[in-house]
Amino acid sequence: MAAPEHAAKAAAATPLVGVLLASLEALAASGEADAACRLAGQACAELRHSDPAAWRRFNVFLHRMIKHVS
Repeated sequence: MAAPEHAAKAAAATPLVGVLLASLEALAASGEADAACRLAGQACAELRHSDPAAWRRFNVFLHRMIKHVS
């Protein structure tokens, strides 16, 4: 994939990443931090090579939430 095409796809996904992270925050706040972290981990695995900026956002979420996991 060409660099400009990759950048365009990553930028288009950015609003969706925000929505997904907000959903994971809500899930964790409802007492389901374990489930939120599992889902965030799956997102990290999928995004690690294809969208490093999005991967970083999910990774930050995981580091913040780990203290809430039992």
